Order: sequence, then structure tokens, then C-alpha cells
Amino acid sequence: MGQSIIEYISENDIRLRVAELGKRISYDYKDKSILMVAVLKGSFVFLADLVREVNLQTEVSFVSLSSYADDIVSSGSVRLLCDIIEPLTGKDVLIVEDIIDSGLTISYLMEKLTVQKPNSIKICALLDKPSRRLSEVRIDYVGFEIDDEFVVGYGIDFAGKYRNLKSIAKVVF
Repeated sequence: MGQSIIEYISENDIRLRVAELGKRISYDYKDKSILMVAVLKGSFVFLADLVREVNLQTEVSFVSLSSYADDIVSSGSVRLLCDIIEPLTGKDVLIVEDIIDSGLTISYLMEKLTVQKPNSIKICALLDKPSRRLSEVRIDYVGFEIDDEFVVGYGIDFAGKYRNLKSIAKVVF
């Protein structure tokens, strides 16, 4: 399958927006500590930059879920690949996600985490693709709202490739 990659969101725009998100999160959670839960693998670059912009006592954990395999559309079925090991009871949890489109993966994760009775759960997504939403989701912090484009870069991959791009690019098939 032939494809081309076209820059969609520049490295500089990402850097500026991540700094803004970090300031807003720091303000909203003032005098609290948070547990940032990164959804692997796509959000690891975003998390690394975001956590350095947050001026709070911050813990980090990871969860790995899959709903895409190597396809360009969600399979509609979410699989838990690696669970969070930290207890969440009484903690303020911020889920850090690379992209939310159908909402199925994040809805699954929210249900799973809520049973552990955290003090609060909020969502921070680098990219929001609301035109693809199948499950209602409230995203508290959004980097960029995007059209229905297939994107890669800044940690987001296509079949394991393009995670190392410094910008977000759209894939044209």
C-alpha cells in the first residue's frame, strides 16, 4: 500500500500547545498531586513533554490498550495489553492519550479505572477527532481538534512506523 506523509501540525505548534496544557493542568490541580496515566504506545512522547510542563507533584504510570492492531480504523474491540500497577484509590488521575477518535478505548479505560475509586479522573488528549465519535467522552484538556485524517508522528504510528516524527503528519493513501 503506497502512502505519502504531509505535515499537518508543526513541531513548534505542538511545543507551544503542550506548554499551554501544562500551565492549565498546573493551575487546575494547584496544591494537589496527580497521577498521570499514559496510554501506550502512542502517548509516550506527549507524556514526556507534558510532564515537564506541569509544575506539580506528579507520579507517572502506564497502561497499554489496543483497538487498531495494524489497521487504519478501530476494530471496535478494546484489548488490555498491560495494566496499571499503582493503586488509584483517593488519587487524582489524569489520563494522557495521544488521540481520541471513536472514544471506545478511552471509555473502556475510564470504566476500568473508576472501579478503583480515585478521587478524580480527567482526560488530556493531544488530538481529538470528534467526527469519529461512537462513545460519548468528555475530554478535559485537548491539544488540537482535527478533521477525520489518519495521522502519524510525535509518538503516533502506522504499523509501528513514523513514531519518531517531530510533527504530526497526515497519511495520504
